[in-house]
Amino acid sequence: MKPIQVGLMGIGVVGSGTFNVLKRNQDEIVRRAGRGIEITMVADLDVERAKSVVGEGVAVVNDARAIIANPDIDVVIELIGGYGIAKALVLEAIAAGKHVVTANKALLAVHGTEIFAAASAKGVMVAFEAAVAGGIPIIKALREGLTANRIQWIAGIINGTTNFILSEMRDKGLDFDVVLKEAQRLGYAEADPTFDIQGIDAAHKLTLMSAMAFGIPVQFDKAYVEGITQLGAADIKYAEQLGYRIKLLGITKRMETGIELRVHPCLVPAKRLIANVEGAMNAVVAHGDAVGTTLYYGKGAGSEPTASAVIADLVDIARLDSAEAAQRVPHLAFQPDAMSDLPILPMGEVRSSYYLRLRVADQAGVLAQLTGILAQAGINIDAVLQREADEVQDPALGAAQTDLVILTHECKESDMNNAIAQVQALPTVLQPIARIRKEELA
Repeated sequence: MKPIQVGLMGIGVVGSGTFNVLKRNQDEIVRRAGRGIEITMVADLDVERAKSVVGEGVAVVNDARAIIANPDIDVVIELIGGYGIAKALVLEAIAAGKHVVTANKALLAVHGTEIFAAASAKGVMVAFEAAVAGGIPIIKALREGLTANRIQWIAGIINGTTNFILSEMRDKGLDFDVVLKEAQRLGYAEADPTFDIQGIDAAHKLTLMSAMAFGIPVQFDKAYVEGITQLGAADIKYAEQLGYRIKLLGITKRMETGIELRVHPCLVPAKRLIANVEGAMNAVVAHGDAVGTTLYYGKGAGSEPTASAVIADLVDIARLDSAEAAQRVPHLAFQPDAMSDLPILPMGEVRSSYYLRLRVADQAGVLAQLTGILAQAGINIDAVLQREADEVQDPALGAAQTDLVILTHECKESDMNNAIAQVQALPTVLQPIARIRKEELA
């Protein structure tokens, strides 16, 4: 059978990895796909560097639209990134009747509804295994492996940069700013790490997983997103003393009234497997009614791990290229005409339990005041940790102070917000209250 011919847009870290792995493992891939898969055309602004990667026999151009215009190209791989030109090129490739493989989670999380609709109308595939968790085959698991299940919830460490930073803060007892600079020096964090440390990258990925888990449209604009910039070394230490680890989690849950879609730091019991995922590794936990809890772990980024996912998509397309569009796996796992209109719940409606850290004056009656406000809000306390006053005394401020750490039972976020506002207004509460949600993941 004639090999599938592929055009590659962008041959940076992932693009070069894709080209090299495809070339190195071509014999094995042919045995799996039933036909060859060849990158025959590459578009990159740095033509000379691209030529040095691909060598002879591959056409290299500086205009990605030349790939779309080539009638011999069957599949376009988009590795440019971003929302701008990448969106235009993907839609043009679809209009030209070409299948698309992309690692662009931001593009699909924001514009996926439009892109998938265009692909369905044209009868072509848009494959995106590499867009979530790098080399971990979580997209295939959600779209195919767990298809018999009514998925209840997903929780994932889906950003390696933030997980590396939190691991280093825990291991070395350092504050966020110090560890971020080290992560940048080692290449784990970008010069502008905003998308990572503010949780935006994780929210892009979670949006896609939520759509596939629950059969809802992609709705990134409705996700609650909170990063790790406000976490301090004290929070990491106290969490450890209480038997928890702090992780930046993407969480999506099916509730009776709608879908939770949220990214934020969480206290996770240290005994959970996901709590022990360290460094730049990723992990996703998915819970289905039939299979129970499943864990997917591996490298979430990097040249060849991500290339592994890109090539897996190419193999799927090679196998299904001649199949009727209706016989292919739907882009978001559910048939397009069977998508649900379940709403995304506002964060105020979400129920969680909480870790609160308060710097308070070391005076009689302070704890009673705090617990009284929480009780009036209907919030029950699970545990209290109070440090010795002399451990945190600040002579410059005169009166002795202490750190008070409270773990609560589950309550509604809006109730907790109201209670925190009242507690913060007390004259004996000396600094902004640190609040971290707690997830048992049982």
